[in-house]
Amino acid sequence: MKTEKKIQKPHWLKIKLPDTEEYRWMNNTIKKNNLHTICSNARCPNSAECWSHGTATFMILGNICTRSCKFCNVKTGKPLPVDFEEPLRVANSVKIMKLKHAVITSVDRDDIDDGGASVWAETILKIKELNQEITIEVLIPDFKGNFDMIQKIIDAKPDVIGHNLETVRRLTPEIRSKAKYNTSLSVLKYISKSGITSKSGIMLGLGETNNEIFETMDDLVSIGVQIFTIGQYLQPSPKNVEVKEYITPEKFIFLKEEGIKRGFKFVESGPLVRSSYKASPH
Repeated sequence: MKTEKKIQKPHWLKIKLPDTEEYRWMNNTIKKNNLHTICSNARCPNSAECWSHGTATFMILGNICTRSCKFCNVKTGKPLPVDFEEPLRVANSVKIMKLKHAVITSVDRDDIDDGGASVWAETILKIKELNQEITIEVLIPDFKGNFDMIQKIIDAKPDVIGHNLETVRRLTPEIRSKAKYNTSLSVLKYISKSGITSKSGIMLGLGETNNEIFETMDDLVSIGVQIFTIGQYLQPSPKNVEVKEYITPEKFIFLKEEGIKRGFKFVESGPLVRSSYKASPH
């Protein structure tokens, strides 16, 4: 039986990690102080650019997720107990790294009564307490659409609250474990109504059509989402869903322009764009 040939990664996705003095300082600071960032753990290609703007991303509530989304390489299983010292550790890390803008994300913790919302809130408050001039962006799970949990995070008053749709409506059941497109929209609508800046993003290359991308944009704009990110899906391991298509840089530019036309205040769109890319307002 003939197997399908895997499509080759295009040249615009083949980049080298930088080797600047600033990059080395931040990398050494992270290692020396045993700090944990998504930037370094995932070897993000944008880390040097983000660090130069005083931005880094932290993942809280452990590294074992209760869900098993097809696009994600985070380990799935039974998470370890909540570490209630983590909020202070993250806040100290932000201070040591001299950050101007901190981005916080987490695994899904469906095993906890409040989904980890109280730890989220405490982390935001501790960062503010130790870093007076900081701006904070959070990228939250859907909390199963529970507004009481989301309100805890809103009450801690981060500057931006993001929740990613990840993909278009049709592909959501295939790509996202347990998550529902309409639930995510309801979460984003609730955030938007709170007055805090709301943000979402999708990955391309999973088999979506242009019309489906436009529909997603319209859905988000209609509920008040202000910031939208679009990036290329890259298969993190053989067990994850394969890339169906590599999107050209030109199409990403077109989609950015289309997103602005449709009503977003800010759109970041490119092959290497990730949720926290150019997140800092500084």
